[in-house]
Amino acid sequence: MISNQILQNTIDGLKLITRIDISVMDPEGKILATTEDEKYEEYNSAVPPFVSSQADSQLVRGYQFFKVYDEHTVEFVITAKGEAEDVYKIGKIASFQIQNLLVAYKERFDKDNFIKNLLLDNLLLVDIYNRAKKLHIETDVRRVAYIIETRMEKDNNALEIVRSIFPSKTKDFITAVDEKNIILIKELQDHDTQEDIEKIAKVIVDTLNSEAMSSVYVAIGTIVNDIKDASRSYKEAKMALEVGKIFYSDQYIIGYNNLGIGRLIYQLPLPLCKMFIKEIFHGKSPDEFDDETLITINKFFENSLNVSETSRQLYIHRNTLVYRLDKLEKNTGLDLRVFEDAITFKIALMVVKYMKHIKQSNY
Repeated sequence: MISNQILQNTIDGLKLITRIDISVMDPEGKILATTEDEKYEEYNSAVPPFVSSQADSQLVRGYQFFKVYDEHTVEFVITAKGEAEDVYKIGKIASFQIQNLLVAYKERFDKDNFIKNLLLDNLLLVDIYNRAKKLHIETDVRRVAYIIETRMEKDNNALEIVRSIFPSKTKDFITAVDEKNIILIKELQDHDTQEDIEKIAKVIVDTLNSEAMSSVYVAIGTIVNDIKDASRSYKEAKMALEVGKIFYSDQYIIGYNNLGIGRLIYQLPLPLCKMFIKEIFHGKSPDEFDDETLITINKFFENSLNVSETSRQLYIHRNTLVYRLDKLEKNTGLDLRVFEDAITFKIALMVVKYMKHIKQSNY
C-alpha cells in the first residue's frame, strides 16, 4: 500500500534530524527501506520470532525493534540502531510516523475503492451513505465529474501531475476505472459557476500539455448536489468525451451541457441514420465530395452562411463561391444559402460522422 520509496524518504528525513540509522522490514525480515550504507541482514532472522511475540518493542543484537500494525496484524517492523534510551525514543517516533502513514494511505485506498464502486454503480443506496459517513465524506455538497483522457494508456506521470494540481488534503477525488482515463470528482464552492468549472479544465489541459508533454482531452459532466449522483455526472462526462471526439474533434475541452445536437445524434439507432442519409443524399455519401467542395462547405458553415466572408477567407471570387454552391445544390437538392437547407445539410454531415465512428468501433 505504501511504496518503498515513500518509506525510504520518511526514514531518510528522520536520520537527517537524528543521525540514527533506521530500517523498515516486512514481517518475514525482508528489508524494504534502510538508511544504513550496508544492509546488514544478520539480524533478519530475529524478525519472525519478534513478530510472533507479545512484545511491541524489543532490543535485539544492538537494534531496537518496534512493531507497526495494520489493525491487529503486524505490517512492518522498524529497527533503530543503538542501545541507548534516546535511540529507543527515536525508534518509537519512527514507528509512530510509519503508523500514521499507514493509516493515511489505507484511508486514501479505501476512499479510492469507494469512489470507483460509486461511479460504476456497484453500491446500494444505503451502502453509499454508510460508507461515506465512515470515510468522513460529506454527502450533500456540490460536485462535478471530469474525465481526463491522455494519448498514452496507463500514463502514471499524468495521474501524478493531476494529483499535484489538486492536493490530497482537499476534498477532491482522483482515480481511474480503466487504462486511459483519469477521473476527477471535484468539490465545488456555492459560488462556483460553469465558467469556473471550465477554467479548472483549462488548467488541467495546460498543465499536462506543458509538464507531461501529453495531449489530453477533458470532458465535464453536470453539477450534482448529492454524493449518490456522482455516477450520473461521470456518465455524462463519459458521453461528452465520446461525442466530443466524434463531432468536435478540434476541441480539447467539452462539457455535457455544450454537446448540442451531437448528443441527440449520438443516441440515434444506426438504421434510422442510414434511412436519413439515403433520403438526403439519394444514396450518395459526403465522402464522395471532392476536397474543394468539403473545404467550401465547412468554411461556409464557419462563417454563418456569409458568402462574402467565406469567399474572402477562401481567397476566391464571390461568383466562384456562388458557382460551387449552385453545383452542390444541383447534386444534393440542398441550397446552403437557405437556412433550412443548411441546417439539414449540417445535421446530415454529423450523422455521417457518427455512422463512420460506429463502423470503426465495430472493427
